[in-house]
Parts: sequence; structure tokens; C-alpha cells
Amino acid sequence: MADDFFHWQGDDLIIRIYVQPNASKNEFCAVHGDTIKVRITASPIDGKANQHLIQFLSRNFKVPKSQVQLLAGEISRQKRFCIHSPKALLDIISCDFQ
Repeated sequence: MADDFFHWQGDDLIIRIYVQPNASKNEFCAVHGDTIKVRITASPIDGKANQHLIQFLSRNFKVPKSQVQLLAGEISRQKRFCIHSPKALLDIISCDFQ
């Protein structure tokens, strides 16, 4: 099911991500098991990939970086984030509510 990678906790969006660092561009790819695959250009050295991913999520969900919280997976490719009160949704999320 397409919504296995996210759930709502009140106004907060909890999203599970499988990250591919060192990609040629930043993009959401597709559902990857119970995660959504995200490619980012940053390398996974000294937390750069996590910071880059927070900035990427912030931009896509139209919230300040302070509203994107890494909950789990700091040194793993599989991560769980909380987006506090997102102002925009990905098409794959918003289409489930229509």
C-alpha cells in the first residue's frame, strides 16, 4: 500500500525514508518497501547527508528547517522524520486524501 511509508500524528507527518546519498540530483523516487526512496547529492560524511536531507524536506513540505526532526536513523540509510505541521504535501501523500 502506498501510504505505508507515512502516518499522521495529530498535525505532524511521520515519514520513513530510504536515502541514497551521492546522487546526481535531489529527488523523491518511489515507494521502497515501507519507506519512500530519496536521492540526495550530499555525501554521508560528518552528518552532511542528514543536514542536506533536512533542508530538502523543509523545502518540499514548505516548513522551516526547525520543523523537520530526525527521529531515527542518524547513521543509517533508513530514517524516520517528523515534519511538524507541513504546509505542502507530496502528490503521493495528498492523493490518498481525495
